[in-house]
Amino acid sequence: MAAWADTGGMDVRFVAGFAVITTDPALDKNLFVKTLGLPLQPPVSVPDSEYVYSENVAGAKHFGVWPLNEAAQTCFGQQTWPDTHLVPQATIEFEVDDVESAAQELVDRGFRLVHETRTEPWQQVVARFQSADGLLVGVCFTPWMHEG
Repeated sequence: MAAWADTGGMDVRFVAGFAVITTDPALDKNLFVKTLGLPLQPPVSVPDSEYVYSENVAGAKHFGVWPLNEAAQTCFGQQTWPDTHLVPQATIEFEVDDVESAAQELVDRGFRLVHETRTEPWQQVVARFQSADGLLVGVCFTPWMHEG
């Protein structure tokens, strides 16, 4: 069995969040809330959002169901996902201490950022890119996950 090579990659602290990206928010909310019984709620800080999430699902710091149109708005400032990028089915975010350095390391390794490092309205600092298969990946710093 081959050992994993030490690539000297960025220092990921933990998985800050995972979300299903959906084209049918009501159907997927029904699946995760009513069928699976997850305690998902809409964010208080983003009225009129169909996004639902919980930070109380065992084993996950944050689990959500993110409508594709809201992901497109967050990433590209428009209501539709652009044809220039694969449509993602999920997103995962990795917590790092220095988002700017992590984003630059990604660019240096040949990844194209979906958007540069920025602070979202919910105060998370994040830069996003996509994997070869379209997974939306973020490197982030999530302040409330460090309090207390």
